[in-house]
Amino acid sequence: MKVSAKADYAVRAAAELAAAQAGGDLVRAETIATAQQIPQRFLENILSDLRHAGIATSQRGAEGGHKLARPAQEITVADVIRAVDGPLAAVRGERPESVNYGGPAAPLQRVWIAVRTNLRDVVEHVTLEDLAKGTLPARIDQLASDPDSWVTR
Repeated sequence: MKVSAKADYAVRAAAELAAAQAGGDLVRAETIATAQQIPQRFLENILSDLRHAGIATSQRGAEGGHKLARPAQEITVADVIRAVDGPLAAVRGERPESVNYGGPAAPLQRVWIAVRTNLRDVVEHVTLEDLAKGTLPARIDQLASDPDSWVTR
């Protein structure tokens, strides 16, 4: 799986909003861009996507900025990825259940569905609150701690 720059930036920006949520503060795009080293013009498009998805809200003006639209513990990494990139797993731009193969490739559809299931099993269980607090669910932390997880192949 490839994580797009847009998805990576969006999750990082949303984590910044989650970290500020406790104080109820609005966060300016410039502050997020600087903190996470995200190109500001790209960030503006991402914040727009997050607003359209109901993940963030914004307020204009001198005291304006952005904040999460709901509590950070209710927003998962998967929610943010879907907001900016669409479905978590796509095959040639289609959902895995929509592709069909013939002959010896026929089981491939089930492989893509299994890949999506395993991806969901991680990104749907990590919330923005987890990221903002710097703690991951034990199951996720265990997966990342496995030495085999760090081996590139």
